[in-house]
Amino acid sequence: MIRPQLSADGLAVRLPLFEHIDPLLDDLALAYAQDPDAVGRLLAAHAARVVALDVAMCSEDATDYGRAVRAAEADATREALLDDCPAAVAVDLVLAPDEAISLAGRITRATAHIRHRTAPEGTTRP
Repeated sequence: MIRPQLSADGLAVRLPLFEHIDPLLDDLALAYAQDPDAVGRLLAAHAARVVALDVAMCSEDATDYGRAVRAAEADATREALLDDCPAAVAVDLVLAPDEAISLAGRITRATAHIRHRTAPEGTTRP
């Protein structure tokens, strides 16, 4: 379960996800140790796709179609990398309705605390 927290400065809500990312990195490291050539080539290919997507997103000359193609290429190499990582399933959290409502309530309470503390003097909040 994601446990919302206030950021260190108290001005934002933080959703810590590192506990879900650690197993993914561990699986990637194990896959690399088992077959460094294949995983290395896949990582290099993914890096090239990510750079191409970044260039397309920042380019004024790129078309929406070109951006979509670059995004699809990056998604494909990302999915290929994640196929070797069983922990990837844990990254996409699926919440039951009660868990989702509970999480939304905790985020709302934390956000209300921030708004209450940061409202300028004499300002009313809806």
